[in-house]
Amino acid sequence: MALKNAMILLCSILLPIFFNAELSADSNKQPLPPFSCDSTNPSTKSYPFCNVDLPIEKRARDLVSRLSLDEKISQLVNEASAVPRLGIPYYQWWSEALHGVGGSTPAQSGVSFNGTINAATSFPQVILTAATFDANLWYRMAKVMGTEARALYNEGQVTGMTFFSPNINIFRDPRWGRGQETPGEDPFLTSKYAVSYVRGIQGDSFEGGDLKDGRLQASACCKHLTAYDLESWNGNSRFTFNARVTKQDMVDTYQLPFKSCVQEGQASGILCAYNFVNGVPNCVDYDLLTKTVRGEWGFQGYITSDFHAVEHLYEKQNYSKTTEDAVADVLKAGMDVECGSYLANHTKSAVEKGKVSESDDIDRALYNLFTVRMRLGLFNGNPSELPYGNLSRNDVCSREHQDLALEVARDGIVLLKNSANLLPLSKSEIKSLAVIGPNANVSDTLLGNYAGPPCKTVTPLQGLMNYVKNIEYREGCETINCTSISSIKVVKELSKSADYVVLVMGLNQDREGEDLDREDLVLPGQQQRLITIVAKAAKNPVILVLLCGGPVDISFAKGNPKIGSILWAGYPGGAGGKAIAEIIFGDHNPGGRLPVTWYPKDFIKIPMTDMRMRPDTSSGYPGRTYKFYQGEKVYEFGYGLSYSTYSYKFVSVSESKLKNLGNILVSNIGSELCERAKFLVIVSVENDGRMAGKHPVLLFLRRDKAVKGSPVKQLVGFQTLKLNADEKANVEFEINPCEHFSTASEDGTMLIDDSGLQYLVVGDQEYPMLSTQMFSKKNSQFF
Repeated sequence: MALKNAMILLCSILLPIFFNAELSADSNKQPLPPFSCDSTNPSTKSYPFCNVDLPIEKRARDLVSRLSLDEKISQLVNEASAVPRLGIPYYQWWSEALHGVGGSTPAQSGVSFNGTINAATSFPQVILTAATFDANLWYRMAKVMGTEARALYNEGQVTGMTFFSPNINIFRDPRWGRGQETPGEDPFLTSKYAVSYVRGIQGDSFEGGDLKDGRLQASACCKHLTAYDLESWNGNSRFTFNARVTKQDMVDTYQLPFKSCVQEGQASGILCAYNFVNGVPNCVDYDLLTKTVRGEWGFQGYITSDFHAVEHLYEKQNYSKTTEDAVADVLKAGMDVECGSYLANHTKSAVEKGKVSESDDIDRALYNLFTVRMRLGLFNGNPSELPYGNLSRNDVCSREHQDLALEVARDGIVLLKNSANLLPLSKSEIKSLAVIGPNANVSDTLLGNYAGPPCKTVTPLQGLMNYVKNIEYREGCETINCTSISSIKVVKELSKSADYVVLVMGLNQDREGEDLDREDLVLPGQQQRLITIVAKAAKNPVILVLLCGGPVDISFAKGNPKIGSILWAGYPGGAGGKAIAEIIFGDHNPGGRLPVTWYPKDFIKIPMTDMRMRPDTSSGYPGRTYKFYQGEKVYEFGYGLSYSTYSYKFVSVSESKLKNLGNILVSNIGSELCERAKFLVIVSVENDGRMAGKHPVLLFLRRDKAVKGSPVKQLVGFQTLKLNADEKANVEFEINPCEHFSTASEDGTMLIDDSGLQYLVVGDQEYPMLSTQMFSKKNSQFF
């Protein structure tokens, strides 16, 4: 054993010297991407883990068996060390692709933009992308991210193809700084987004099931498991916050997107969050990571911690008694790799003290890790000779990709107000335009957080300059905080003189972001005063454009007749300014719908730490999200106007093949009967306007009365379609009563309840039905 260890040490010293000398000789060549099992290298050629004809399971186990304990420990952190004697390069587990490749801390990221590629396609921040309600568009977007990630890898600018995206936490509280990263407040919508994103970036088909031999284009990692939606509020930190969640809320709200991500999307990664849930930190929760995620959901992939989450167990949370206990707690719970360095520093001591088993804990984790790297093709030899090997710098920032980013921005922007059809403005009649606001000409604001360097940016001011030659611009406020209004007299005179005024206001990453929750729900500083002053001075009603992730109480603007139109543009990405201008001047018909409820400013009286979704009438707690909250709203979930009007009509509700089941647990029905219970709902949609448009059709289930904590209203389907003026088309929804009509009971079981009248709802049309009808041989036609 001593001789073997000595040989391993000698090889570890000599081989890097050889490799570095070889690299130096070829320093002028395009760097190869890091890979293992080079067929021209005789020292690794014979290893079974390099034999692509063997199952990945056997290859991974063979590789793990060849590592020393020190080498194994070096692989348990995101910066996984090279193992030169086996031809294994350094690997960085942490890369980001939230809405475009790139975006984590440069020192930690597995993606570099310092080579021949210095940018990537910048898509809108996720909250705006979700507003398109277009699952196929989400898939196409994620597919571009996977393509560009693989192209960057092939160009030698990526050391890790595992991306810590998407963020599929529920946007529970409007103050949450990272709500912008999510698809919004609805678990059904968020689940669909998760599935589309994962399938797209990993190289699967839109329908799923087409990953050949499990091969991945890139690896998606759904985060942050679970009930994570607080950064820093009123003395509560995301690192130590204990989220108290009922079984009922856990099942039908917090966990649903993660379950879909695993079972339908087939994600290859999961990231466990910092916070406690009911007294247990997520990353040490065996019931969560092993029993639920791997056992019940069938997850096959790696589980990583958030950055320094293992260290926090001992240093901040006082949960683990010693450093070695922190290591043991996460490994025995089922976590595989740490984002940080704690496992590298303390695992060996944990083994020596008998707290961690090398064979049971470490080898299990390494098997999961190397399995994913092998599925990525990183142990199959030179990547230029493998699938995706033809992707290059020409496949990054391509015209096709940038056009898609523009399409997403266009389709996501939400028209909140359009009094007297102020918009679209006439391209021929407008001779002068004033553009005012601190967000009008700041490129970075367009991007949101976790953004890589964009191919190019077009600010709202730059976009509008393509339509009107005579444009004058004033910031109005020096910064987004708007502590004072700059040159009020000049701003007033400009507003009076211009034909029309566009105000570009809102928030930025100084007001909402990671580790930064909002303290209020209003526009910062004197922004409201600036808007009101300009609107009063302008000769025509003004257009207000809001750039922000979280909702803002703009009731003052909603009710002001001098503010004619309001657009919410989220953080629309590099092409955002162009998309905004196209909508204002009618080259695109807006069709986005809000993926979150916009609450009144007084909602901040509700503690952000209260995780309950359901209302509590005894205490006056109003509940959260459109599914449960019945209080005053500024704008509802799903709200959005268009330059066209659309009308709906139920065409048919087809029969279900099951008899009346009454009150029954979904688990007692079984998957086969649930499949047979599916029925079709066909809705006719007509564009009654004069412009062609892309229109999301949202199908809800509404109950007359919430029973036993059931939602009053919930989304059960959505489709988008393009209609010319006066065109009509049918939209078909497949409804599964076991999924769409069941509710969570207090003990966390899903139940189909036959009590009370309920309605299928689309637009202003409702179709009444009892739950019992879903399981009877009834077929309704409407003509």
